Amino acid sequence: MIGIVLFIALMGITLGQRNSLTWPEKFARDSIGFVQGIFYRPASAIAGFFEDIGNMRSIYSENERLKIAVAQLTAEQIQTSNLKETNARLEQELKFTQTQKSKNQYDYRIAQVNSVSNDSKTLVIDIGEKDGAKVGQEVRSLEGFVGVISRTANFTSTVTLLTTLDPKNPNSYAIAATALGKENNSFGMIESYDPATNRFQMTRIEENDPIAKGDQIITSGAGGKFRKNLLIGTVEKIQVGEFGQTRTAIIKPAASFVDWKELLVLYTPEVPE
Repeated sequence: MIGIVLFIALMGITLGQRNSLTWPEKFARDSIGFVQGIFYRPASAIAGFFEDIGNMRSIYSENERLKIAVAQLTAEQIQTSNLKETNARLEQELKFTQTQKSKNQYDYRIAQVNSVSNDSKTLVIDIGEKDGAKVGQEVRSLEGFVGVISRTANFTSTVTLLTTLDPKNPNSYAIAATALGKENNSFGMIESYDPATNRFQMTRIEENDPIAKGDQIITSGAGGKFRKNLLIGTVEKIQVGEFGQTRTAIIKPAASFVDWKELLVLYTPEVPE
């Protein structure tokens, strides 16, 4: 054993002085490599076995979560189907016109983002008048409501983002909003955006409004400027309004407002005359 240790030490010292190995050195290296291989393969197999067990546990937990999600989705689909049937019946009884029926229906068209302004308040997309783009059309990302088309050209359109909301700006607009699931009892106006906190403010909320932390905020469709059910964000907190008579909700945006490559432009289905 002492001789082997000395031999390996001597081999290490002299290795830097020669470009080739002697046959004893080659034999020693090959032997060590062979022994290492014998021990490494079983050790790797054992480690892999325990890693597979850990992965199986993670997969099992994920499957459990997916089963619960599927069950919830099935229940929501049934509720949605019932609501659609109820809406169709009410529209028939109230003698809605075809235009009224299609008002809050829309199709999507994918648009590529060509450029973003230096102040990140507007961007240009590759859909223009030749594609049927019009001023006032809503634009969204996969996550949520982004902004509206403010100018159109033949082949491009300018989108003004919701981050420009400012009650002090006469050219700004407010968004009538409500809490998802509480549409009949909740109402407020998204009027401003704080770039320092990346949050919207929903104002003019009545004291008895059922809005609460964690609620999803969507467009209400009131006033007719924007379609219903466009997701704006989630309530982070509720606080007393500026004059103490109403409340203000701080909304975390659903959309990220950064690094977009593609967006979705909302089109109203054409109504046959």
